[in-house]
Amino acid sequence: MYIRLLDSSDAEMYRELRLRSLREHPEAFLTTYETEKERPVEHTRQNLRKTDRNFTLGCFADNRELAGTVTFVRETNPKISHRGNVYAMYVAPEYRRRRYGYALMSELIRQAETYPGLEQIYLTVVSANTAAKKLYESVGFTTYGTERNGLRINGQYFDEDLMVLYLK
Repeated sequence: MYIRLLDSSDAEMYRELRLRSLREHPEAFLTTYETEKERPVEHTRQNLRKTDRNFTLGCFADNRELAGTVTFVRETNPKISHRGNVYAMYVAPEYRRRRYGYALMSELIRQAETYPGLEQIYLTVVSANTAAKKLYESVGFTTYGTERNGLRINGQYFDEDLMVLYLK
């Protein structure tokens, strides 16, 4: 396995894995498969461009297949620019239990720590997703609250745990 920053040239393969994640686990993401499918690939290309506030990592299997992704976005408002967020964390089922998720999150934290003044990283996870919560805890995140009925999908509600990692 190896991990690297994704860029606009990775848009097609990223989009394919992203659509799969939304189809297989709609409760784990804020956007929907239908919404993402309608967006042009150029939108994905733009989102994959690294800036001084965000980046997306890809984890590749030995066969060079994109096995997982995660995105970091730093807050832009000056009053909360000491904070960043984890979005779109996903590892394909055939690569789970091989520490791909741990490697992705560890690399995200390592790279985020290079941002001057960044002190906290936040994420949200469906409360019932114990495997994801264990992963996040294993890299240092702690739960600081729960948002009851945080998501509603087709009339079904899901609670979300709010987690934070303090860097300093």
